[in-house]
Amino acid sequence: MARLAQTAGLTDVQQEILSTVRDFVDKEIIPVATELEHRDEYPQDIVDGLKELGLFGLMIPEEYGGLGESLLTYALCVEEIARGWMSVSGIINTHFIVAYMLKQHGTQEQKDHFLPRMAAGDIRGAFSMSEPALGSDVSAISSKAAKDGEEYVLNGQKMWLTNGGTSSLVAVLVRSDEGHPEGTAPHKSMTTFLVEKEPGFGEVRPGLTIPGKIDKMGYKGVDTTELIMDGLRIPANRVLGGVTGRGFYQMMDGVEVGRVNVAARGCGVAQRAFELGVRYAQQRHTFGKQIAQHQAIQFKLAEMATKVEAAHAMMVNAARKKDSGERNDLEAGMAKYLASEYCKEVVEDAFRIHGGYGFSKEYEIERLYREAPMLLIGEGTAEIQKMIIGRRLLEEYRFQG
Repeated sequence: MARLAQTAGLTDVQQEILSTVRDFVDKEIIPVATELEHRDEYPQDIVDGLKELGLFGLMIPEEYGGLGESLLTYALCVEEIARGWMSVSGIINTHFIVAYMLKQHGTQEQKDHFLPRMAAGDIRGAFSMSEPALGSDVSAISSKAAKDGEEYVLNGQKMWLTNGGTSSLVAVLVRSDEGHPEGTAPHKSMTTFLVEKEPGFGEVRPGLTIPGKIDKMGYKGVDTTELIMDGLRIPANRVLGGVTGRGFYQMMDGVEVGRVNVAARGCGVAQRAFELGVRYAQQRHTFGKQIAQHQAIQFKLAEMATKVEAAHAMMVNAARKKDSGERNDLEAGMAKYLASEYCKEVVEDAFRIHGGYGFSKEYEIERLYREAPMLLIGEGTAEIQKMIIGRRLLEEYRFQG
């Protein structure tokens, strides 16, 4: 888009990075996205191109071979990539979260070992909290780690791993009772383990199985999997940060920046839906004129564009707040909630503008219509965001009576 979703105050370097990513999206992603999505095919050529651009190391510090860019730069790049195909943004999102958690919470040995290869894209990251028997209730995690000498033995089943098959490093959250007596609050007895594995499906290392891809309504191309641990042995030096009991806080820190990422994805998909809708409205004629000349369609386009602008502004604000070093859970929750809801609405309006053709797989809007719902649940449902927002507002506006 030439006018919508512009970001003021960017440096020359940020503008150059975004211009490069935008060109890549227009030339390498949009022309092939729908075909690959319909085949549920992993976009290896696109991923290789992102690796060449250095995007896997965008926020990793320069001392580890990354570009050392801000969360804002990353979010704006994600917005552009999601405009082309949301699944591609998912491939780099979980990688980014693991790299961020390592940068913020890892030991020096862990940073030195993983971050240079993650920056180069040679190690791809995935992270895992959810399990089959729980949704948003992270405190109900039942997967466990038991200390055995200088190792931990992990058992349990995890669910909804993005990049579960293609990744070679998974940050896994499990319960670890060692050093945490009975009665300890659940969130204080969780630990994040850095699990290295071979890419692929089946038994990818002794005690660790990735059964296969979960078939999904949308968000195809990227692999979403289960993860089964049965006597998986992990050395103690692969506890993130070197100390047990901090996993919940580490994961929540990662999810917080992940929510900015999901907001950016919602902005990107909504922008693409608007582009498709406004273009089709000027191509389709009814009653002797473009449907764009009908007031009903103009009203719809006006609402869509306003939602794109509002979501983008909130996403940028949340990213800048995090970059400043301030707490941003309120802003990230608001941005994720608004962007995902507005994305769904903008996509549906673009679908309506297309009429019957929107139902055809020949038109790109059909793919977007199936992709948008994932953003409503990824990185926390709308209800979870409202809980976070409500609690934070009560902290800020506590009545002294």
